[in-house]
Amino acid sequence: MTRRELIEFVQRSDNNTELTAAQIGHVLDAAFAGIASALQQEGRFSHPGFGTFTRVEQPARPGIHPRTGERIMVEATTTIRFKPSREFKSTLGE
Repeated sequence: MTRRELIEFVQRSDNNTELTAAQIGHVLDAAFAGIASALQQEGRFSHPGFGTFTRVEQPARPGIHPRTGERIMVEATTTIRFKPSREFKSTLGE
């Protein structure tokens, strides 16, 4: 789903509001900025009924350069993990 498709989905599903696509886009941008801020500051964002995003530090590790086959060290990195809630997982048919 693209950002535009998400905006259209929100417009179709919320019959009680007269928000324009631009207004919904601003609300979505603010929501995602809030999630990013929570992950940066607290390392975690949780939405009941949906799931939890967690910031994870991955340590440096040995690897192999795919083109040359040379052994290298892959740098440490930060990534985000998502754990869906039980309610959300049940909607996926698992």
